[in-house]
Amino acid sequence: MRWFARPRSADIWDEPVQGPIGDIEAADRIRNICAEARACAEVASASAQSGERERYERAARAAMEIAMKISDDLMRDDAVRRIVDLCMKADDVKTAQILSRAIQASWVREAVQRDYPALAQ
Repeated sequence: MRWFARPRSADIWDEPVQGPIGDIEAADRIRNICAEARACAEVASASAQSGERERYERAARAAMEIAMKISDDLMRDDAVRRIVDLCMKADDVKTAQILSRAIQASWVREAVQRDYPALAQ
């Protein structure tokens, strides 16, 4: 019954960024990407469905690319913290460890390590 199937809407992380965006817009976009990708990250960690794993990886990659362009240190650390949360939801500890090392603010890094003891060195 393909006739009645609804076309799948594009994911927020697949939408191209229109022109240069500022730090606030970038942080907001990362927040939205992580919120939208949370469901597919949970499914990706619970089962081996490659489609959901691929969606999670695309979302994480898009969020990381945007985070690299944030110039404000605290906003970038908060954005990276959200991406670490997403990675841990998907049980992607290796990526989360790498990202947690990129957090510069000690209090944010300590909060991440307190929430996820597996990331502590």
